[in-house]
Amino acid sequence: MNDPTKIEPTLDGAPGPADISPEEREAADAANAADLTAALAELENLRASNKELSEQYLRAQADMQNTRRRADEEMAKARKFAIESFAESLLPVADSLEAGLAIKDATPEQIREGAEATLRQLKSALERNKVLEIAPAAGTRFDPHQHQAISMVPAPGQEANTVVTVLQKGYVIAERVLRPALVTVSAPQ
Repeated sequence: MNDPTKIEPTLDGAPGPADISPEEREAADAANAADLTAALAELENLRASNKELSEQYLRAQADMQNTRRRADEEMAKARKFAIESFAESLLPVADSLEAGLAIKDATPEQIREGAEATLRQLKSALERNKVLEIAPAAGTRFDPHQHQAISMVPAPGQEANTVVTVLQKGYVIAERVLRPALVTVSAPQ
């Protein structure tokens, strides 16, 4: 009645192994083998691609770490030697001061001339390194970003909140105030 070698069709209506001929089975097996071979080949390609991408990622990470390390080293050197050019430009000023002090029998005029020449050297060195004076002229509008008012004084004929006198020059470096100029300011009348 029931043949144990015969398998009933599957639930979806597709023929079971007993319903196909040996030629169809061989063709199906060959197709399955071809599909399996193609899938294995694709798997190997994907593994090779994955390995290559992983290596590229590791190289990129190493490059990034090396770049960051080099940048850190360069910044450390820049901080360490940033003042080098400034110090180099001040050496002639130190030399001039030492030469002036070495003269034992200098007259007051010679001392004054030497001090003025040394001051010119110092101002030149400061300017070369972008250290500029803040010395507002009388009547200049008071600027709290560059000036520091020490007192307010009556100044007839002068507009209120303007510079009357400069008590001490200020300095800026690359548009940043190192020291504001100390000034007296005209009082409102």
